[in-house]
Amino acid sequence: MSKKNAFVGFLLLGVGAYFLLRQLRVPLFVDFYSWPTLLIIIGAALLLHAYLAKDHKNLFAGYTLLGLGVHFHGLSHYTFWTDSWGAYPLLVGAALLLAALKTKKGYVWAILLLALGIFAIAAPKQPAWFGWLDRIAGVISDYWPALLILAGAYLLFRKK
Repeated sequence: MSKKNAFVGFLLLGVGAYFLLRQLRVPLFVDFYSWPTLLIIIGAALLLHAYLAKDHKNLFAGYTLLGLGVHFHGLSHYTFWTDSWGAYPLLVGAALLLAALKTKKGYVWAILLLALGIFAIAAPKQPAWFGWLDRIAGVISDYWPALLILAGAYLLFRKK
């Protein structure tokens, strides 16, 4: 297996299987015919490539995309799934922690984000000063495409 093309191969296998199952209308997979499944597939392809090619720099992105796909799938299909903004720092913290197990970097941020996420989800009544986080989460949920555009522009035009 060529390490260079492994990610693209895993991605094509996953996306091809997704669309084939959708085309065949397999009843077992009806709940998975949605865009969160594509996030899960991309995340899984990144993780497969990272572990099999021993190229651990993509672990964080893979775990984050996989976690977001599972979260959005859970939001649309399960009534017990939490819709708190605390789920996002929890997901990012978990992704950082899982990546840190291999890369040995990022433990402090992982634990801070995990603690913030758990506090935001589990606290029965959040302190009044926590309201600003709800407002920021609302703005981010409204304008996340603009954040993606800014992040992409930064990555394209930054000086190395």
